Amino acid sequence: MKRLYSAFILLLLTLGVRAQTLDECRRLAREHYPEIRQYNLIAQTEQFNLSNAAKIWIPQFAISGQATYQTVAPAFPEAFKPLMQTGDSDMTGLNKDQYKVAIDVSQTIWDGGYSRANRAMAKAEAAEQRSRVDVSLYDLDARIDGLYFGILLLDERVEQTKTMIEVLKSNLARMRTYHKNGVALQSDVDMIEAELLTAKQQLGLVESSLASYRRMLEIFIGQSLKSGKLERPVEQIIHSYTSNRPEFALLDAQENRLAAQKRAINSSVMPRLGLFAQGFYGYPGMDMFKSMVESDLTLNAIVGVRLSWDLSAFYTRKNNLKKLEVAKQQLDVQRDVLQFNTQMLTTQEDGEITRLRKAIEDDTRIVELRRSVRMAAESKLENGVIDATDLLRTINEETTAILNYNMHEIELLQAIYRLKHTLNEK
Repeated sequence: MKRLYSAFILLLLTLGVRAQTLDECRRLAREHYPEIRQYNLIAQTEQFNLSNAAKIWIPQFAISGQATYQTVAPAFPEAFKPLMQTGDSDMTGLNKDQYKVAIDVSQTIWDGGYSRANRAMAKAEAAEQRSRVDVSLYDLDARIDGLYFGILLLDERVEQTKTMIEVLKSNLARMRTYHKNGVALQSDVDMIEAELLTAKQQLGLVESSLASYRRMLEIFIGQSLKSGKLERPVEQIIHSYTSNRPEFALLDAQENRLAAQKRAINSSVMPRLGLFAQGFYGYPGMDMFKSMVESDLTLNAIVGVRLSWDLSAFYTRKNNLKKLEVAKQQLDVQRDVLQFNTQMLTTQEDGEITRLRKAIEDDTRIVELRRSVRMAAESKLENGVIDATDLLRTINEETTAILNYNMHEIELLQAIYRLKHTLNEK
C-alpha cells in the first residue's frame, strides 16, 4: 500500500512539473549571462558624461598662489627721485621679491556649441555600446537555440533507439523459442542478440551526448532543467523577410556617433565668450605707484568680458572631417556586406525549410510502407520463409524511417526558428 501511495505522489509531482520552453530558456540565459550587467553600467557612464558636459555652464573657480624673486623690478628714474622723495619715504621702486594669492572666476556665456556636441557624443557613445550588447545577446539566442534543438534531436534519437531495442528484444525471445523448437539456428539467435547489444551501445552513446547538451544548457540558464524533456516549440509563421538584425542598429548607432564627432570638430573652431573676475591679495598691487613707495600687501580685483578663439584647431579640422567621411564609407561597406550575407543566409534557410517540408511528406508514406514490410517479415519468419538477416534488415529500415520522420519534423522547426533568428523576427 505504501509503495502504491508513493508511486501516486511521484506521478502527481511529475505531472505538475511543466516542461521548459525555448522562450523561457532564452529569457533565463539573458538574465544569467554576465554581459547583461553592461546595460546598467552603460547607463551610469552616460549620466556621468552628460553631467560633466553640463558643468561647463557652472562658474569655474581657480585658486593660485605665487612667490617670486626677480633680478630687475620697475623703479623711478634717477632724475625723479630727488623731486619725489619727501621726508623719510623710500622711493626706490618695486621690491624684487613679490607675493600673490589669487582667486579666478569665469562664467561661459557662449561656447560655440561645444557642450551640446559633448552631450550628443555621450548619448551616441552610450547608444553604440548598448547596440554592441544587443548584438552579443542576439548571438546568445542562437547558441541557446542550437543547444535546445540539439537536445530535442537527441531526445528523439534516444526514444527511437529504445523502441528499436524493444522490437529486437521481442524478436530475440521469439527466435529463442524457434531455436528450442528446432525451427531456427543458433546463428540466427546470435545475430539478433548482437544487433540488440549494438543498439544498447548506441543508446548509451546518445544518452551521454544528451546529458552533455543538457548540462551546457543548464550552465547558460543558471539552473537545472525542470523536467526530463523539453517542450517542442510550435511551428511559427514568417511574416516578413525584412531583416531587423541588431547589427544594422549597431551600424546606425556608429553612424550617429560619427555625426556627433563631426559636430564636436566644428564646435572646436568656434570662438568662446565668457565673463571673468579675478581677485588677489599680495604685493605689488594694481596701483603700481603706491606699491613703489609702500611694501604693504593689498587686496585687488578685476572683472571683464573675455573672447577667446583657438585658431590652431583649423590646422586639423579638414583632415579630421575627411577621416570621419572615410569612416562613414566603411560603415556603408559593412552595411552592404551584412545585407548581402543576410540575404544569402535567408535564401539558404528558406530553401532548407522547403526541402524539409517535402521530406516530411515523403516520410509519412515511407514509415507506413516500412512498418508494413517489417510486420510481413515477422510473419514470414514464423513460417520459415525468411531468416533472421532479412528480419533485422526490415527492422533497421523501419526504425530509420521513423527516426528520419521525427528528426525531419524537429529539423523543420529548427530551420524555421533559425530563419526567424536571422531576420530577428520576434
